[in-house]
Amino acid sequence: MAIARISGRIILAGGSGFLGRSLAKHLVPHAGEIVILTRGPAASRGNVRYVNWDAQSLGDWSREIDGAAAVVNMVGKSVDCRKTPANKKIILESRVNSVHLLARAIAQAKNPPRVWVQYATAHILGDTRDEILDESSPIGRGFAPQVGLAWEKALNDAAIGECRKVILRISFVLGRGGGALAKLAMLARCFLGGTVGSGRQYISWIHEDDLNALVERAIAEESMSGVYITTAPNPVTNREFMRELRAAVHRPWSPPAPAILVWFGSWLLRTDPELALLGRRCVPTRLLAEGFLFKYNDVARAIRESSRELAAT
Repeated sequence: MAIARISGRIILAGGSGFLGRSLAKHLVPHAGEIVILTRGPAASRGNVRYVNWDAQSLGDWSREIDGAAAVVNMVGKSVDCRKTPANKKIILESRVNSVHLLARAIAQAKNPPRVWVQYATAHILGDTRDEILDESSPIGRGFAPQVGLAWEKALNDAAIGECRKVILRISFVLGRGGGALAKLAMLARCFLGGTVGSGRQYISWIHEDDLNALVERAIAEESMSGVYITTAPNPVTNREFMRELRAAVHRPWSPPAPAILVWFGSWLLRTDPELALLGRRCVPTRLLAEGFLFKYNDVARAIRESSRELAAT
C-alpha cells in the first residue's frame, strides 16, 4: 500500500527514539513532510522537521496538527526500568497524558488529521504462559495490563470527530538501530545469553521493517481501524529465541540464567526482571485476515538481520 497518495504532514509524536527514527526513515521516500514532536531542539533535515514540545501543554507545536494527514503517537516512558512507585506513575501518566494532549490539539484544528495511529502494548494481555492470544482475548491482570487499558481507553474516549483510530498492540521489536535487542546481543556476546528462567515463556516479536510497513498501511488504508495485535505470526519460547540470538552473535553456548539470578541481575541493571521471566503467545489474527504480508516470519532470520552489525564486530 503506497503512502505517496496521502498529502499533508505526518506527525510523529515522541518520534525521536529508536522506533520513531526507524519509522521516519521508512516514510521519508514516500511522505511530503514528516514532523517529529520532540523534547529536544528544533531542527530540519530534508523533509523531516523536529518541533519542540513538552508533551504536557498546548503550544506552537499544535499548529502542526492542523492540516496534517496523520498522527502517529509513540510517546511513553520506557518500561525497561525498575518498577518503583515513581516510575510506575511516570509510565502511566506519560502515555495517558500524551493522548489527552494530542486529542485537545486535534479537537481545535480546523482541518484535523484523518487518522491517528497509536502505539500500544501487547502486554495488556498479561502473562499467559502458552495460551494463544489475539484481539479477542481478555485483558490480563497486573500493572502492565492496567497501563495498557488506561492508554487505549484514553484514545477510545477522545472526542476527535471523524479522525480514524488505529491501535497497534506491539510487543518486542527487533531492529538494527537500538531497542532491547542491542542490550540482549551485548549480553550474549559476553556469554550471558543463556536460557532465561524456565525458558518456556513465549516471546511475541516483530521486525522493525514489518512494523513500519504496517504503520504505512494503517495511514493509507481507510478500512483499518480499531485494535490490532502487532506481532509476527510465529511467537517462540525464550529458549528458542536465546538460541538463535547466540547463533547470530557467534556464541554457541552460554550458561542458563535461573530466575533468582535474573532478579539479581535486573537489580544491578536497574530494569524489571518480569520483562524476561514473563511472556505471552500472541498471533496477529486481524492482520492475517486482512492480507498483511510479513517480510519476517522466521525469528532466526529476523534476529540475524537485526544483529548483523553486532555479529560482524
